[in-house]
Amino acid sequence: MISISWWGWCLMGLALVAVVSAGALAFRAWLRRRMHRSIASYQNELMARHLEEVQHIYRQMRGWRHDYHNHIQIMKAYQQQGEYEQLNQYLDKLDGDLVQVDTLIRSGNIMVDAILNSKLSLAQSRHVPIKAKAIVPARLNVSDLDLCVILGNLIDNAVEASLKLPETERLLRVYVDVKKGSLYLSVTNTAKGRPAKHGGRYVTTKGGFHGLGLARVDALVEKYGGYVKRRDEDGAFSTEVLLPLPAEGGPVG
Repeated sequence: MISISWWGWCLMGLALVAVVSAGALAFRAWLRRRMHRSIASYQNELMARHLEEVQHIYRQMRGWRHDYHNHIQIMKAYQQQGEYEQLNQYLDKLDGDLVQVDTLIRSGNIMVDAILNSKLSLAQSRHVPIKAKAIVPARLNVSDLDLCVILGNLIDNAVEASLKLPETERLLRVYVDVKKGSLYLSVTNTAKGRPAKHGGRYVTTKGGFHGLGLARVDALVEKYGGYVKRRDEDGAFSTEVLLPLPAEGGPVG
């Protein structure tokens, strides 16, 4: 029978520790590389989505610029012919059109208006009907940037889900207001089938970096001591968020 000395056991123990440590380091390196790839892919997707929104706004502006020249020519013609009644009617019509194309939402918060109008306008261009109302108080605990990140992710997910349906079945509802001392956000979309769940929580079925948007929303809501609730029923999926508002006279976050 082979006997192993005390030093032998020590060497074997050290070798085992070295192997385990090397494996742990290798696993951490692999996990880090995977996370970096996921974050890079997520950032690329956000950039592509932002580019699409900017291009949509640019196309709208080019269309308005083209129409502007036509409107000027028509108004000059009315003026030269002395048809002032027709000119006034034409100006009234233009005024009504400008009200419609101005903004979909005026919440009282410039950054929220920017994110909502860009995303909702793009959704409409992709044939997703919109029902939206937003009122944002002047005093908030949540930063404008974090609030826009929350709204942006919720709307992006809702639009993507709606696009899986026929145009006649699509709908997106966005509601922002104050309820019981909190800022209340609600985003609802019609959906195909029931979303996947794991451990009682909704998860994305797209895998990889797509789940980072949901995690980002949850982390920001938790950061401000808020509450998030997701539910699906009757062919629709909704997310509700409550974010505490500062007390009267209290400091603003």
